[in-house]
Amino acid sequence: MKKSLRWGAAIATATVATMTLASCGFGGGSNNSSGDTKTLTLMVASYSDNTKAEWQGIIKDFEAKNSDIKVSLDVQSWNDINNVIKTKVQAGKQPDILNIDAFAGFASDDLLYPAKDIVSAKTLDDFQPAFAKNASIDGTQYGLPFIASARALFYNKDIFAKAGVSGPPKTWADLEAAAAKIKAAGDIGYGMPLGSEEAQAETAIWFYGAGGGYGDASKLTIDSPENVEGATEMQKFITGGLTEQNPGSTDRTPLLNVFVQGKIGMQVGLPPTVGQIKEKNASLNYGIAPIPTKDGSAFTLGVADHLMAFKGKTDKTASIKKFLDYFYSADVYTKWVGAEGFLPTTKSGADAMASNETIKPFLDLLPDAKFYPSTNPNWAAAQGAIQSQIGQLGQGAKPEELLKSIQAKADGK
Repeated sequence: MKKSLRWGAAIATATVATMTLASCGFGGGSNNSSGDTKTLTLMVASYSDNTKAEWQGIIKDFEAKNSDIKVSLDVQSWNDINNVIKTKVQAGKQPDILNIDAFAGFASDDLLYPAKDIVSAKTLDDFQPAFAKNASIDGTQYGLPFIASARALFYNKDIFAKAGVSGPPKTWADLEAAAAKIKAAGDIGYGMPLGSEEAQAETAIWFYGAGGGYGDASKLTIDSPENVEGATEMQKFITGGLTEQNPGSTDRTPLLNVFVQGKIGMQVGLPPTVGQIKEKNASLNYGIAPIPTKDGSAFTLGVADHLMAFKGKTDKTASIKKFLDYFYSADVYTKWVGAEGFLPTTKSGADAMASNETIKPFLDLLPDAKFYPSTNPNWAAAQGAIQSQIGQLGQGAKPEELLKSIQAKADGK
């Protein structure tokens, strides 16, 4: 039976940013408002080459319907946006509206409006309940669930055939054997991006795959025995030459482009990867399968990003509410989500996109999704440490010592 996109409610937590907002005491910045209640600043992350144009189109249409409100757009890459917003918050020049992953640090520093103040009751009620719950802290929702995604293993069927690999691996042992055969046949076995773009995602795949994880809202568990086992397996792949060269300096997006070009046997991807393949190499003979784990148990990494609105000296909530209600209207919202190849977070969006075949392969994976502990105020620091340090596995760092170092930074030590 075809599953409804309402299963999207299962992937309900955010990924996170690199700034340590709560620990740095960023509370009190409030200069994002100029006194003009009709001019909004919107900072967003770039998801693709089309992101800027898509937002420009939304803003143009919104301003045509609301001629008294002007929206200034600032598009930042995922590599830069965390540091950019950190600097702006420190200077008290944060945007009115931000699209990013983490919100817990901002909320704990009392920088954000509650969601009920920046969207109508109708829009607020339209979010899938689990998404809304995981955009909340102590019962108050601060984040507006923006887009959602899940991860799966993409594999090159032609490379598999060339190397004599019969089908997608289910366990780490299967994955290692397949990668070794692919390497022997002259291709990259497994793409392992541990660069700053999204090292926490690739690392999570191995940690959760070992039965570990990052912890929860109350406690982070970076250096758990299970995670050490996962990191040890990662290092085994790197030192065995089963990955690309220098995983620690390799980001996900460029590495996925190499996969799309047909030069990597296996790599974890996400829904937009399907569209990228269609656009850049439609003839690629590939398949999608669940992510291999230590024992073959089902698992996927579920992620969601958010919109949020910063408090300011001038109350702009009326203008913010008009813009966000417009954005989350089904026609506007689903067009944006569909163009970027993600999953919707609203009930109306789910209903409108229920027949989208591009995202169908990911829906079956959602019941087994695991998430980042994004409502833990220390998670932002943990992610930053992972992004900057986990690549040391390829430089001979001992997994147990490395994870202890990351845990210490997560704990603010």
